[in-house]
Amino acid sequence: MANTVNNVLDVTQIEPRLKHPTIFERFDILKSGESLILHNDHDPKPLYYQLAGLRGDIFSWEYLEQGPDLFRIKITKN
Repeated sequence: MANTVNNVLDVTQIEPRLKHPTIFERFDILKSGESLILHNDHDPKPLYYQLAGLRGDIFSWEYLEQGPDLFRIKITKN
């Protein structure tokens, strides 16, 4: 399994129009069992639905922190 400490993506630092494409790009290069931890300033639940719709049931989604100022989500590729 990958070391998720080094696989953190702070999406608050990304231009809004590039956020989802960047997240998908990072997710797509994960190997099975590897994780990506997102840092965001709001609940990215719409991203969950978009990821499920476009990639299917190939990931797990775990909230590590749920606001109000910081949301940390661990996305693991199954």
